[in-house]
Amino acid sequence: MPRPDQRTAVHPDMTAVVGSDDILLVTLDTLRYDVACELAAAGRIPNLARHLPGGRWEQRHAPGSFTYAAHQAIFAGFLPTPVGPGPHPRLFAAEFGGSESTAAGTFVFPESNLVAGLTAAGYHTACIGGVGFFNRRGALGSVLPGLFAEAHWSPELGVTSPTSFEAQVELAARVVAGLPAERRLFLFVNVSALHQPNWFYAAGATADAGDTRATHAAALEYVDRHIGRLFAAMASRRRCFAIVCSDHGTAYGEDGYTGHRLAHPVVWTVPYAHFFLAGPR
Repeated sequence: MPRPDQRTAVHPDMTAVVGSDDILLVTLDTLRYDVACELAAAGRIPNLARHLPGGRWEQRHAPGSFTYAAHQAIFAGFLPTPVGPGPHPRLFAAEFGGSESTAAGTFVFPESNLVAGLTAAGYHTACIGGVGFFNRRGALGSVLPGLFAEAHWSPELGVTSPTSFEAQVELAARVVAGLPAERRLFLFVNVSALHQPNWFYAAGATADAGDTRATHAAALEYVDRHIGRLFAAMASRRRCFAIVCSDHGTAYGEDGYTGHRLAHPVVWTVPYAHFFLAGPR
């Protein structure tokens, strides 16, 4: 399929994309905007950077300060918001009277969430979980994966596994391969590697020393080494529209703060990109 021009990629008509393309949504859980930009500029995440418009992340504001809140918003169609005064037209939106961010190219659905909207449009929906809000080990951890027709989580995909993303990518490839060729796919992957603990991704780091901004960066480099296989799997059947973003950032001691679920610029400012992955020629 021909590669879309830059204008089409930057301002896609989602009413045409939905029903035609496969769709991939990757949330790089807790990834900070400043760290993401530094690594892209330094050539340390080449597999991601080659897909970023102009090789750069877009700066956006998170829809929530922690995973559960942010993903509830994202699945309602509220992706991270572009910086600067709006309104900013959205890619997806539930029907809602008076919405100022619903535009001509917005895919509008009557259901309460995007997953249900894409299901109604004929998509198979699959979730590959990462952090605990996707582990289905209790009522709270079942809400988000419960939106999907197919949902996966295991400790090997979670925050304590140093090979979590490799396992997620392998599972994604199996999901894609197991689907009939004619069936459209919406695949969501919540990448857990950036989330604390991440000390084990940096050479010489120790559990006693704990997580730092540097180990956070090392975790992103780890993800970049394997994300090309995820993109290749999703583009193996047809063109794929991909969204790669953070759900929120996290603090490593800035102004005395550590972690997230708090109001600080390093939490609210996130990297974002969307682009097309060309399908088979």
